[in-house]
Amino acid sequence: MYILGLSGYYHDSAACLLHNGEVVAAAQEERFTRKKHDARFPKESARWCLESVGINLSEVQQAVFYDKPLIKFERLLETYIASAPRGFSSFLSAMPVWLKEKLYLKSVLKKELMRLGECSKGELPTLLFAGHHQSHAASAFFPSPFESAAILCMDGVGEWAPTTTWMGEGNRIQPLWQIDFPHSLGLLYSAFTYFTGFKVNSGEYKLMGLAPYGEPRYADLIREHLIDIKADGTFRLQMDYFDYATGLKMTNERFSELFGRPARAPESPLTQQEMDIAASIQQVTEDVVLRVASTLYRETGSPNLCLAGGVALNCVANGRLQREGPFEKIWIQPAAGDAGGALGCALAAWHEYADHPRQPRGKRDHMRGGYLGPRYSMPSVRESLTELGACFEEFDDQALFARSAALLDANNVLGWFQGSMEFGPRALGARSIIGDARSKSMQSVMNLKIKYRESFRPFAPAVLAEYVSEYFDQEEESPYMLIVSEVKLAHRIAPDPTIQDAFGLDRLNQQRSDIPAVTHVDYTARIQSVHHDTNPRFHALLSEFNRQTGCPVLVNTSFNVRGEPIVCTPEDAYRCFMRTEMDYLVIENCLLAKPDQPAWEETANWQQEFELD
Repeated sequence: MYILGLSGYYHDSAACLLHNGEVVAAAQEERFTRKKHDARFPKESARWCLESVGINLSEVQQAVFYDKPLIKFERLLETYIASAPRGFSSFLSAMPVWLKEKLYLKSVLKKELMRLGECSKGELPTLLFAGHHQSHAASAFFPSPFESAAILCMDGVGEWAPTTTWMGEGNRIQPLWQIDFPHSLGLLYSAFTYFTGFKVNSGEYKLMGLAPYGEPRYADLIREHLIDIKADGTFRLQMDYFDYATGLKMTNERFSELFGRPARAPESPLTQQEMDIAASIQQVTEDVVLRVASTLYRETGSPNLCLAGGVALNCVANGRLQREGPFEKIWIQPAAGDAGGALGCALAAWHEYADHPRQPRGKRDHMRGGYLGPRYSMPSVRESLTELGACFEEFDDQALFARSAALLDANNVLGWFQGSMEFGPRALGARSIIGDARSKSMQSVMNLKIKYRESFRPFAPAVLAEYVSEYFDQEEESPYMLIVSEVKLAHRIAPDPTIQDAFGLDRLNQQRSDIPAVTHVDYTARIQSVHHDTNPRFHALLSEFNRQTGCPVLVNTSFNVRGEPIVCTPEDAYRCFMRTEMDYLVIENCLLAKPDQPAWEETANWQQEFELD
């Protein structure tokens, strides 16, 4: 039995294919269309899912969508009616789209599926709809390694609820309680993303990365005026300061008056105030997450917790929850945002709708390391590179890993393209840019010359799973780069007395550890533990680098530049390689050196092709 899961029409459209309940393929639409956060019907990702197992749409029994649009429309109307006439301009902006498409999503989806499968309406699979947070909860629990677990889902908003709690047992997830719109921790964080000049739904990572440069001077102000947090973690927002429910902006003039300034203009210089605001909202967010999780633990008694929803991508909060929270074990869905809804709704259909049993696998989850996307054989890679006019050498595995490790040891930056593409926002060693974590200059070089992004943004360490606890205060696995932990004291370096009192971005100039490229200004790192059973090639590279250098840690960042989706194909990888100051590119067993390549000519200003986020 095949089930096709679909998410879309908000942001990060995606498709997922199950075969007899097992995840066999999953990918985000942006990787194929090259439009970041593409929200359109996931035509290309769905087509790839079907092609990856050699079937047609007519062989799929069910297609499932991750949202219930009529309930969402009900929430929209009730919100506008309750706030009339204040939201009239937003109402006029939203209604044409709803009346043309979203309200009739069932018909729209059938038409899109007919185009996808080149079939008639009678040949279509049964179309099902799951709830938005039901999809998140299913994506969190069903692939987890737990037989039973409490589930916490927090995001911007689904149909009605931005926060939901659940209990997972066997092949069922039972809702417990929820906090309804407009009281949303995800939208509160996004409001501050907007106010500090970053783009909502993509700039939240920047806000989180900026927080350690500041002090939480405004945390009490936020608690006093913007959010009322109860002892059990439930909360209400003071909506007089926000416009997202009925307006065309996230915050309003009253919000600006509270902080004594207007929202920062995008791309304008960052000030200490933005850093302090980032630190403040990050502290408040962590406080809410910890309190809600503690309440959920008291109510369920479960030692296990599963997380999904956009807030679950806040890896700093996740790290605190793992260290300070009451749960013995936590598991976070690597595609925690809306893309993962495609996976969740398909799993909900298999387990809850069709009542198929679930078979936990003990310690290991069902995500195959997150490597669920397209992969390319050596003949196809060779053909692609030849058509591009690229110059390359081929090596066997042992020679490739030895050569690549030596290049990294010589302070070169490598594009690393291997095996199946990752599902979710993190690059995990399949579509990565990698470098030497010991290099003092690597963080700056990667940010400014390769990623073309803000200098303050940190990079993550990819570390052999066997050595995680030697370098970091982290005992548990962190395969999906979703936990932040501190660098061990043994690897820290005493502050330089001449700059130890530096403020703001001046703190970037201070070396903090013997792996400075992955040590943030607060001595933390967003860890990826690399395991032989899920990514043997990346594990082999790290092992060889450790053999040559005595260091089992590399810098790992996503293979893309600012505003562009992570690369999917060898052609995408070569274009990104040639447009940046990467030194070498490794695609499967092919090694490409930048000086050997023919001159690269752009037909247009390529950076303008992508919307800067």
